[in-house]
Amino acid sequence: MTDILEDLVWRDLIAQSTDLDEMRALLAAGPVTLYCGFDPTAPSLHLGNLIQILMLRRFQRAGHRPIGLVGGATGLIGDPSGKSAERVLNSEETVAGWVAHIRGQVSRFLDFDDVPNAATMVSNLDWTGSMTAIEFLRDVGKHFPVNRMLARETVKSRLETSGMSYTEFSYVLLQSMDFLELYRRHGCLLQTGGSDQWGNLTAGADLIRRVEGVAAHALTTPLLTKADGTKFGKTAGGETYWLDPELTSPYAFYQFWFNAEDRDIERFLKVFSFRSREEIEDLIEQGAERPAARVPQRSLAEEMTTLVHGAGETERVIAASRALFGQGALDELDERTLRSALAEVPRAEVPPGDLPSVVDLLASSGLCKSKSDARRAVSQGGAYLNNAKVESEDAVPAASDLLHGRFLVLRRGKRNIGGVEVVRG
Repeated sequence: MTDILEDLVWRDLIAQSTDLDEMRALLAAGPVTLYCGFDPTAPSLHLGNLIQILMLRRFQRAGHRPIGLVGGATGLIGDPSGKSAERVLNSEETVAGWVAHIRGQVSRFLDFDDVPNAATMVSNLDWTGSMTAIEFLRDVGKHFPVNRMLARETVKSRLETSGMSYTEFSYVLLQSMDFLELYRRHGCLLQTGGSDQWGNLTAGADLIRRVEGVAAHALTTPLLTKADGTKFGKTAGGETYWLDPELTSPYAFYQFWFNAEDRDIERFLKVFSFRSREEIEDLIEQGAERPAARVPQRSLAEEMTTLVHGAGETERVIAASRALFGQGALDELDERTLRSALAEVPRAEVPPGDLPSVVDLLASSGLCKSKSDARRAVSQGGAYLNNAKVESEDAVPAASDLLHGRFLVLRRGKRNIGGVEVVRG
């Protein structure tokens, strides 16, 4: 077995942990069963969740047995960790649908077949659904001193501001019971999660110690932020990058990694890539020597897009990126990929019928500041329509120029891309 902890330390992936020496001895003694939980608070997981999914994958590749838990029960309650106000509770039907979808998302990253350390997927509704309130209070609640619960930072901050319902107050008991139940059912002795989960993780380990007299362990990853201080996995406008291709297109997903700042890319490679230390250090060196080539960004974008969306989607995204910048045939791109690519650039919508002039489209798309600016771009030879240089300020696209009968690709210079879509009705 590989020394997974040594690798995690090098990747700066350990924020908090129970006794690392004890954990290292436990991991070295043989396959350890560990778990991470994912609550269905949205129809899809996002980039922040990807860190935890990949932690399970790293442990499995190191020879250990991962369990992915989807919170069919805890998703009905809502974790108060990091929240300044009470969550809005979703219906049972909504949560059940999200559980099924998220279960499938997590499953794609783990190996379930023909390996000694095959992964397992569970829902905590399996053991809480039939439990009575009396059983829960007697078997779990009696092990949680109220004074210790009130001292938890999450509880203290909420009680000083908006307050907290008993529903959210009890969340830590439910998550702790999950750890205990997975120990009983699968011999699980390690739980991983984000640093905001530290209190929940250690409460579960403490419950196992109190009830079973066994030392269980917890390990958290640091909160990941970008060098400019903004939240990782968010667009400039605050929108989330999802793992579901219907919510965040593979093209936008690829561009997120490709556009990573130079000062972020080393950290991103360590946290997300499965490349070796030597490979990552070589990529960083190449990035320092030739920053304009964006070698480390390109490598990570290809690796992550392939991991999340598959090799086929990655090939289509790369083809679209090349074609948009004049290095490939636009008419060979499928409609969905082209539409996704143009959704990420300045864009104009026009009604069916006669198309406006290229000058008008350059201005209305935002690619040029005004019509005079657009005319200047054309006269200086820096305006392109579907990768063909626009020769005249009076040029008007023909209906035959429309890609898939509805799109035009505009470009100003080498790097500035814009789009036009014919919108019917």
